[in-house]
Amino acid sequence: MIGNPNIELLRSFLAVVESSSFTAAAQTLGLRQSTVSGHIARLERALGRALLTRDTHRVAPTPDGQVLIGFARDVVEAQDRLRAFFSPGGLRGRIRLGVSEDYTLSTLAKVLAGFADRHNAVDLQITVGLSRTLYQGYDAGELDVIFCKRRRGDPRGTLAWAEDLIWAGRPGAVPDPDKPLPLVLYPPPSMTRTLALDALAAVGRSWRVACTSSSLMGLRAAVEAGLGVAPHSAKVMPPGLAALPEAAALPPLGAVEFVVLGPGRHHAAATALQEAILASTRELQGGALVARRPEARGPATLRTDRRVP
Repeated sequence: MIGNPNIELLRSFLAVVESSSFTAAAQTLGLRQSTVSGHIARLERALGRALLTRDTHRVAPTPDGQVLIGFARDVVEAQDRLRAFFSPGGLRGRIRLGVSEDYTLSTLAKVLAGFADRHNAVDLQITVGLSRTLYQGYDAGELDVIFCKRRRGDPRGTLAWAEDLIWAGRPGAVPDPDKPLPLVLYPPPSMTRTLALDALAAVGRSWRVACTSSSLMGLRAAVEAGLGVAPHSAKVMPPGLAALPEAAALPPLGAVEFVVLGPGRHHAAATALQEAILASTRELQGGALVARRPEARGPATLRTDRRVP
């Protein structure tokens, strides 16, 4: 029966593998060489396998040891992330977070506030903008983490959820099928704009742009005023808007994926923020929008008045 190896044994094993030396591993870990040797012996007994081969010049993993490397790294990295996430004040630095216009959410604010309470030594800077603009900022190194719609053809990011977009309008409104469909849209390069125009073109439906706004507040006001209809996520629908009925006979818009994209495990603070967002996706999908940002032509950059992880 395989034993349950202590995580410190795995740390010693990885240190020996990475340095090819018991002496160097002991120096890295701040332990005695005899302690590291004892850890490896205990680990081999727990697993019932020889993990390292030794000669006068170097130490190398056996085939079983080579397999263990991946498992050991996953376990050690998971514990490190767990400690960092729940350790008060354990994370430091700055995170530049980009958030899609869809998520000017009260629930997201609660997620970020909770993150701030756990990690008060990290400065969080928030940029709200169109998803494609956020991708451009991320690729240019101007943002560390983005939470937005997945860019078409871009496989990066961890999926938060996927859903079909819907046509949103003023409650009870049904567009006249004999007239061009009045649209309320974000400006290019909005993903929802592209999906809407492609869907209408596919069925030959005429349309006109009745209103363009870079802010969710502007789009919401225009739709509530009856100026037109807008493509939108049903799960984060702004108050005052409703899905158009089937009688509107508008074409399906297709699915979108909402993802969180960050710099990788080497950035502990950013990783902790990503995991906090992903752990709250159920709440985020049911949150109420509080679009408070005034209309603007480009993304707005907000700075919190507190330090956040």
